[in-house]
Amino acid sequence: MKRAALVMAACGLLAGCARNDMHDQPKYKPQRPSDFFADGRSGRPEIEGTVARGSLEEDAAFYSGKDPNGADVTEFPVAVDKAFIVRGQGRYEIYCAPCHGRLGNGLGMIVRRGFKQPPSYHIDRLRTAPVGHYYEVISNGYGAMLNYAAQLHPRDRWAVIAYIRALQFSQNVGGADLTTEVRAKMPDFGQESGEMKAAMKMQPMAPVDRDFVNFPAMPATPAGVPGAFGVGAHPSNQPERK
Repeated sequence: MKRAALVMAACGLLAGCARNDMHDQPKYKPQRPSDFFADGRSGRPEIEGTVARGSLEEDAAFYSGKDPNGADVTEFPVAVDKAFIVRGQGRYEIYCAPCHGRLGNGLGMIVRRGFKQPPSYHIDRLRTAPVGHYYEVISNGYGAMLNYAAQLHPRDRWAVIAYIRALQFSQNVGGADLTTEVRAKMPDFGQESGEMKAAMKMQPMAPVDRDFVNFPAMPATPAGVPGAFGVGAHPSNQPERK
């Protein structure tokens, strides 16, 4: 009986090893050629008009920052709350602060090391710019700034814009908008401490940028960028980077 059981077990193992269906499956791997189709490709092109599930993007304001007439939207197409702004702060400090600075004044760390200085978010032009303008810039880039569409999906772009609005409000808030407790801690105008005055000098909210004196009426080719020239461009004080 033992010998018969061993023989049967051996036959079962041999029978299982004789088939290679799991090893050699009838399928095409990505980019493999095929003799079956006339174009020689195994992968089939998408049918014209195909839209992936969940990618229809019917909400034009959310996905483009534009209204039906193609103008920048002035209102957020999403609900904005504290959690949303905090999310935007995190994305801003990762992707935006290196250039724009943590205060939004255009004095980020790579700017301090020689890169082109972007305009401050606290100048009138950008404080009054519609939120759709910021979405356009993040999505498609602007001037020396590349687009961040790959790094920030649409909802995170709006979160970053919400945080930018919070930064702008924080530097332009009126005294009447502050609580009594906060107002009590604020020094009178001209009575700032030496430490506060030094910090304000190091971190001006809207540093002067000659390239944007008459922007956008006189567009500028960013100075400090290799090959910069054209209307509004100024020679950089730093050697051109090779």
